[in-house]
Amino acid sequence: MSTFEGRDAERYDRRAGRLNRSLFRRICRDVAAAVPRDGAVLDAGTGSGHLLLELARLRPDLRLTGVDLSGDMISIGRRRVREAGLEDRIALEAADVADLPCPDGGFDLVVSTLSMHHWDRVDRAVAEFARVLKPEGALWIYDFRFVSAGRLAEAVRRDFPGRPMRRTLVRALLPFPLFAGYAV
Repeated sequence: MSTFEGRDAERYDRRAGRLNRSLFRRICRDVAAAVPRDGAVLDAGTGSGHLLLELARLRPDLRLTGVDLSGDMISIGRRRVREAGLEDRIALEAADVADLPCPDGGFDLVVSTLSMHHWDRVDRAVAEFARVLKPEGALWIYDFRFVSAGRLAEAVRRDFPGRPMRRTLVRALLPFPLFAGYAV
């Protein structure tokens, strides 16, 4: 699994904030509409927390958690959270999506944006998402459309039996569908 550390983390943070802004806003609107009042959301592969910060502005009632393998990205995110005065609403942890430091059944929705292509163990990550989601919870994964959905679909069939997987092409900044959204 690749991570962004040091200067790479700082560069990624600056670029991601600008380049992914419209995608993050769209996802946040969808999440805000889907999660119940006082619900809990996990952002898997949160980077520096851009998506969670936007979501906190839209839905002050939500409990928000983000995990990322990069300690440097988490440090940048914690600084942003502190500057926004949201330490009581957003928790960020350096952790692998294949081994989440989260309680069973604690989240209404797990969302992951532009992270899956970094995961070595998609199957293990999906198993962890199934573990931390409430029984009626939802899993939304957004990534580049060229990322094969085969391993993801296989893991979803195993860990979310009887629940359909939906794939949607998402238009963001570019005039063609660059991102694919997967929902369970």
